Amino acid sequence: MNDFTRPIRKTMYFLLGILLAGCGLDVSQAADKRPWFLGFGAPDYMEIWIETADVVDIRERVFRRAGAGIASVRAPADNKGTPAGWPENPGSGAGRDITGADLPRLIYVRWQSLAEPQTYEAYITISESAREIMRKPEKAFCRADGKWITDYRDDIGIGLAPGGIAKVWLGGACLKSVEITRVEGSAMKEGPYQGKNEGRYALSLSPESKAYIEKFGIPFGSW
Repeated sequence: MNDFTRPIRKTMYFLLGILLAGCGLDVSQAADKRPWFLGFGAPDYMEIWIETADVVDIRERVFRRAGAGIASVRAPADNKGTPAGWPENPGSGAGRDITGADLPRLIYVRWQSLAEPQTYEAYITISESAREIMRKPEKAFCRADGKWITDYRDDIGIGLAPGGIAKVWLGGACLKSVEITRVEGSAMKEGPYQGKNEGRYALSLSPESKAYIEKFGIPFGSW
């Protein structure tokens, strides 16, 4: 299975944003809580370019361009990858810490599925039960150094797949990921960049991904 390996949080590119609005009140994040992480991944070979990921927190503040750029994806040579389905314990993907924000209420994502190609958008509602998971500290054993620590599931990993599928997990450095929601996004008739780039996509598929898709196709329905 593919694995959204958690990256070094340093290389993200930010593009366009969209203003989101909403209503409702919620419990605030603990004052001593560290920033939460927002990352993106894709199944093997199903390369993704994120035009924008915008966040509305529980205080109704909007954080435009909270994420953008290339999603984490594997493209093993010789067609040895497995794009169908999701890994049992996905990592957080490529992304960054969302500093200055409280816990999220809504995440808007607009992305280019380069494998098809097609552009999608999705509105992902983060429930109060999911935020309770993010707030709750847990004892965790870290195999990397053999120590027990207190950790939080404050990493939001979003898997983006052809067909407009967005699947969301909560995880932590030493905690197993838990699925919280799955959303089917909408195809954008305007195309990439809301029709402002003459139909051109941000990137071309890598040779490995192109070779796999030409031989085996896209496993729609597996995500």
